[in-house]
Amino acid sequence: MHPIRYPDREALMLGLAGRVASGLRIALARGGRVSLALPGGGTPGPLFDILSGTDLDWARVDVIPTDERLVPPGDPRSNAGLIAARLLRGRAAPARLLSLDAPGAAEALAERLPLDLVVLGMGTDGHIASLFPDAPELPAALAVDAPPVLCLSPPGQPEARLSLTAPVLTGAVTLHLLITGAEKLETLARAAEKGSVAACPVRLVLNDAEIHFAE
Repeated sequence: MHPIRYPDREALMLGLAGRVASGLRIALARGGRVSLALPGGGTPGPLFDILSGTDLDWARVDVIPTDERLVPPGDPRSNAGLIAARLLRGRAAPARLLSLDAPGAAEALAERLPLDLVVLGMGTDGHIASLFPDAPELPAALAVDAPPVLCLSPPGQPEARLSLTAPVLTGAVTLHLLITGAEKLETLARAAEKGSVAACPVRLVLNDAEIHFAE
């Protein structure tokens, strides 16, 4: 595990945006539609801002949240809402958003597998997407035959969440992991030690993801 270290978060977002754009261009060159899964939360907003101004054939890109809180439409905690507001504008406005809570989302997602490019965040408890270590549904989400999307109800969280499952994440063609702050770097170091994926779900992707870090 050797994270790419950036001097600050601005450099991280610029660098990661460049990697994502390059990966999308390669996928688009193969023809057909391309899938891009993105995290929610407070960290990736600047990444979306940069990508929204990137010159790509966005009309052929399907954008998918890696997870979604089950909140009412228009709620500021919605990951799809964040993506729509910060990414699907400017040059990226023609991209198509596939919300995990939309009718038929699981079936539509299954038709797009394997995903071309996935960007993940990580919590200080080692969760990725909404695969929380203490969620009772986690074993089902980690199973090799898990459905593409599963509802999890992590204790201590204000609402249940939909999440992409382990087979979807590990099956992605390209996988990036976005980490900021010393506390999360410590979590990442612990994850690199021996232990179960259930205890620290980020272990699921450590061997496959390109890791990007800034304080």
